Amino acid sequence: MSDQSHVELFEKAAGTPVSRETVNKLSKYKTLLWKWQPTINLVGLKTLNDVWQRHFIDSAQLLPLIPANACSLLDMGSGAGFPGLILALLRSEGSSPLQVTLVEADQRKCVFLKTAALEMGLDVSVENARLEEATFGPFDCITARALAPLPDLLRLAAPLSHSETRFLFLKGKRWKEEVDAARNDWTFDADSVDSLTDSTGRILILNSVHAVK
Repeated sequence: MSDQSHVELFEKAAGTPVSRETVNKLSKYKTLLWKWQPTINLVGLKTLNDVWQRHFIDSAQLLPLIPANACSLLDMGSGAGFPGLILALLRSEGSSPLQVTLVEADQRKCVFLKTAALEMGLDVSVENARLEEATFGPFDCITARALAPLPDLLRLAAPLSHSETRFLFLKGKRWKEEVDAARNDWTFDADSVDSLTDSTGRILILNSVHAVK
C-alpha cells in the first residue's frame, strides 16, 4: 500500500484531514520505532512492517470518540505511545487543546516516549510509574490498548477518573466476556464500535463508571 493510501486511511479513521507536517512527524515516529526496536521490545516485531495499519490508524480511530470538551487524557500502559502519542499529535493540530499524560512502568520505554514526543514537537507528560501507585489526575478521558482485561482496567483507572470521565479501550474478540465480567464489580454505561483495524475487535466506550457497593 502506498504512503498516500496510508494517509487517506489515517484521515478516515481520525475523522479529520491532517497536514503535511503531521505526516512528516508520523514518518519520524515510524523511523524511531525501527531504530529503537532492536534494543527495546516496543511493539510486536511482525507489526513493524505495517506500522501505519497496526499502530497509527488503530490509534487514530479513537479521536472522534474523545469528548469535545475533554481537556485531559491519560493513556495507561502507553508502551510505545499507542494510542496516546497519536492522539496528542492529532489534537495538537486543532483549536481544542488536550493535555496528554502517558503512564509507563518501564523506564526504557519512558525514555523512548520522551524522545518521540520531542522529535514530533509534542507537549505531553510522561510518567514512569505503576498505575497502582499513581497519584495524579483525575482525567477527562482514559485510554488503554492491549494492557489488561476490562475488570482490571477499571480497577486501575477508576481512582484516576471523575464522574464525567470517558473510558476508551481497544479490545479483541472476547470483549463481550470482559464487559460481562466487569459488571460483577462495576456499573457503567457501555457502548462499542467496530474496530477499523481488527475484524473481530471493538472499541469500548464507557461512561458513568462506579464501583458496585
